[in-house]
Amino acid sequence: MIKLQGTDLLFRRWDAAPSPAATTRPASPKAVFLFVHGLGAHSARWDFLAGYLAANGFVSYALELRGFGRTSERPRGHVDSFEIWNRDILALRETIGRDLPGKKVFLLGESMGGLLAYDVAGRHPGLFAGAVLIAPAFKNGMKFHPSDYIKLALFLPFNPKLMIDLPFTSEMATRDPEYAAVMNENPDELRVASLKLLASFLPVQGRAGRLAKTFSVPSLFLIPGVDHLVDERAGRKVFRKVAAADKTIVEYPEMFHALSIDLGRETVFRDILDWTAKRV
Repeated sequence: MIKLQGTDLLFRRWDAAPSPAATTRPASPKAVFLFVHGLGAHSARWDFLAGYLAANGFVSYALELRGFGRTSERPRGHVDSFEIWNRDILALRETIGRDLPGKKVFLLGESMGGLLAYDVAGRHPGLFAGAVLIAPAFKNGMKFHPSDYIKLALFLPFNPKLMIDLPFTSEMATRDPEYAAVMNENPDELRVASLKLLASFLPVQGRAGRLAKTFSVPSLFLIPGVDHLVDERAGRKVFRKVAAADKTIVEYPEMFHALSIDLGRETVFRDILDWTAKRV
């Protein structure tokens, strides 16, 4: 597994595979991906996709969102505002610019990360050559208990760090039993979130439709057909509203929410590669 880098801002980097003529150093990449993971996930989840892209000449950077994975922020599962994550995405984009000046950068996010990627790319279009949105969380599809909504209404102003159990399992995210077992054993996986974090979804989701009217970044929407975590109808709706002339949507009727780790992910990876190759 690729090791985490950084001290305050944590991320992983996968270099492009070296060519046969340059086996002792990384190849000059075709372009760069910046990955943003979803709720309860972590940057190591990108290993399958990043490895595939590396073999095809791309460098990938994956942000470890604060409050998740191995970040030091406590309590785990809490953030005061999505703007904190947005700033970290932009900070990692600056790092990429210093490391690989002149290379095009594609912003890719899954689930909550897809919502964040859409929001950042829409507000900072000049920084990204494209946005790849995997099962973007424009609307919740999880079945929270009614008491959770009561807690949100009553306790958010007084106890924003109060934790709520997230009503999903690894098996709801992927049909791959081997990887689901890995997830279930991995302490970096998290199945709780604070009231404040959950409430922070609402303004970002609420402005998605308005942002679509000016969204100009080339975009690829990847929508699973069996999604227990996100209401996929919202992704189709936002896609129709996006103003960008260069936009593509691909649907996978049999696949579960986390396309990057689901059975059949190789098809998804090829679609991402084919789409990106035309825009490098």
